Amino acid sequence: MERRLPNLSVLREQLNFRAPSLDFAATRLAKAQTIWDLRRIAKRRTPKGPFDYTDGAAENEVGLARARKAFEDVEFHPSILKDVTNVSTSWDVLGAPSAYPVGIAPTGFTRLMHAAGERAGAQVAQKFDVPFALSTLGTTSIEEVRKAAPRGRLWFQLYMMKERQRSLDLVERAKAAGYDTLLVTVDTPVAGARHRDKRNGMSFPPQLTPMTIIDAIPRPEWWINYLTTEPLEFASITKFDGSVADILDAMFDPSIDYEALAEIRSHWDGKVVVKGVQNLEDARRLAGIGVDGITLSNHGGRQLDRAPVPFHLLPEVVREVGSDLEVHLDTGIMSGADVVASVALGARFTMVGRAYLYGLMAGGQAGVDRMLTILTGEIERVMRLIGVASLEELSPEHVTQLVRLAPRDLTHETELRSVVEHSPAKAPARTTPARRSKAPAKG
Repeated sequence: MERRLPNLSVLREQLNFRAPSLDFAATRLAKAQTIWDLRRIAKRRTPKGPFDYTDGAAENEVGLARARKAFEDVEFHPSILKDVTNVSTSWDVLGAPSAYPVGIAPTGFTRLMHAAGERAGAQVAQKFDVPFALSTLGTTSIEEVRKAAPRGRLWFQLYMMKERQRSLDLVERAKAAGYDTLLVTVDTPVAGARHRDKRNGMSFPPQLTPMTIIDAIPRPEWWINYLTTEPLEFASITKFDGSVADILDAMFDPSIDYEALAEIRSHWDGKVVVKGVQNLEDARRLAGIGVDGITLSNHGGRQLDRAPVPFHLLPEVVREVGSDLEVHLDTGIMSGADVVASVALGARFTMVGRAYLYGLMAGGQAGVDRMLTILTGEIERVMRLIGVASLEELSPEHVTQLVRLAPRDLTHETELRSVVEHSPAKAPARTTPARRSKAPAKG
């Protein structure tokens, strides 16, 4: 190998020193390449209570882990030599165009995560031309979210409250503000057991205690925003002080049934989607009564732990009712690949909640923008690598759900038990080494 002195002119061209940026937030967000990167930034910048409220789930959080694992256990089947120069990621969702098959899910307590709250989410969704859903437990009013996104496509998520008229009043306000879809959430007869919130003493509004003050020291920006912006309160319901579980249990109506759903529908002129469907029979019944869509969801694992994984239910539900209504999906989505896999198996639309809040906590509106930039970029890249140029080309042939958690074959187990029990010569009971005879063997 011959050596020589460096060519200074070539070396000069390769030296590329950039002036340091004083926009530290933009620099921080630009380094995030995945939603998981945004989560790590969010955890550093947000107090423990709000972060754990977003990040956590019910009980031992098995359901959330399984939902995410289900997406990890996807195998794609790409086709080659396809022209994917131009990729179309848009199609109609509930009768209106959406630039991507993903939108922002309804989340409660949102301004607790970052003072920008729902306004940031609605504005970024408007920019990307995807739907934004506002929660009954939102911290920005129905009307203020519309002002923030005057051209945006807005959906309203409705909890059926014990005081039914309060729910109907919210429906009327959403109608007047031009929201086009009502998401009726039906998986909350009572609040799930969210142990992280209990351990953290999570309350609304947050209370200053010695622990929260200590936790605040390395996170001054969050506290400055919290203390210098409008007071934190629910925008769709009257003020309520107490733990998160207290608030939810006071609101949720365990008596909700199909008659209550019919009452809500009679007050709404737009599209109706029932959110929280977790089995095939309920999907069939909802298709029979003519709702416009269903969302397969276990509430992000935040209600019943070990509930069915929505992504596992998807193919069967689509086969049974996909021609009668739109099937949407949430829970566990953390990448554009997850969205593509869902669409391939028949989902018309998907929603992200935690991913949105990780972006919000990481950098306010700019963080939400970064989140959707990452997510939509991944959707386009995965579609190209699979070899499809439009959402319509995606099909179950492009995806395999690898089996990790499969139901035990109880039939085989029962047959085996029956054979053992009726065997004419059962094996003698074993004796422990301590009780064996020490006498020498004969013969």
